[in-house]
Amino acid sequence: MNTERMAITFAGIPMATPVMGASGTFGFGLEYEDFLDLRHVGAIISKGITPLPRPGNPGVRVAETPSGMLNCIGLENPGLDVFKRDILPKAGFCGAPLIVNISAGTAEEYGAMAAGLDVDGVAALEVNISCPNVKEGGIVFGTDPKAAAAVTEQVKTHTHKPVIVKLSPNVTDITVMAKAVEAAGADAVSLINTITGMAIDIQTWQPLLGNITGGLSGPAVKPVALRMVWQTAQAVQIPILGLGGIATWQDAIEFMLAGASAVAVGAYNFVNPAAVVDIARGMDQYCEEKGIKQISDLVGQLRC
Repeated sequence: MNTERMAITFAGIPMATPVMGASGTFGFGLEYEDFLDLRHVGAIISKGITPLPRPGNPGVRVAETPSGMLNCIGLENPGLDVFKRDILPKAGFCGAPLIVNISAGTAEEYGAMAAGLDVDGVAALEVNISCPNVKEGGIVFGTDPKAAAAVTEQVKTHTHKPVIVKLSPNVTDITVMAKAVEAAGADAVSLINTITGMAIDIQTWQPLLGNITGGLSGPAVKPVALRMVWQTAQAVQIPILGLGGIATWQDAIEFMLAGASAVAVGAYNFVNPAAVVDIARGMDQYCEEKGIKQISDLVGQLRC
């Protein structure tokens, strides 16, 4: 792989390639060391961390769907303190930048999380706003522009790290959300998070998932993700991390042409644990064949 051609800087973070491991599918990166060289991974986006430990949802958490999967893991994680004590000392220095995904129940809790993670080993924060606002009757932050902006402001106030806000696709107009968090100081946006869906067991007449609904990911969501990335690229000036259904290097090239400065691979890591590096290699070969000197030259070059 041509390291000079593939290297990028995303939201101020130098990366070996524009291909990252998406939150919730790449663990803390260390779990993938047997399958790939983490030095060839653009960045590791950690599984979601919350202020306190969470056991996750009871019952069935994952269901396979045509061209995708549903999950309702419920943010199972060890909590901020255990993450900093036991995981960060290794994961934060494993050869790839570590972007820590954070979730919370109030804007103030997000701010406290940001302050607690303003430490060595953390390259940036990815802010998961697809969480219920406990102060406002459970309305999801990511569906309310004012709430999303309030979270972004709190995080920016309490950290010196780049702040990437992860947008929910479960909205009428994603550009409204993107503009709101950009105005509030976000350094970048990532999209899309999962699309809400469900599955039913026709033998028992009950929901298949323990939480009834879950998040749909995988190739099934790619056309939606691609459209939303393209729309967002027309609406904001900050860089975009594109994800949602990426399984091949061709998918990744599409996202970059649509306006993503970098991409993340999610569900497909479960199919091919080396996907993040394999996709980067394919992108590099594409650039070689097309005579493209820098992978970043592809960003936003869609011809409409």
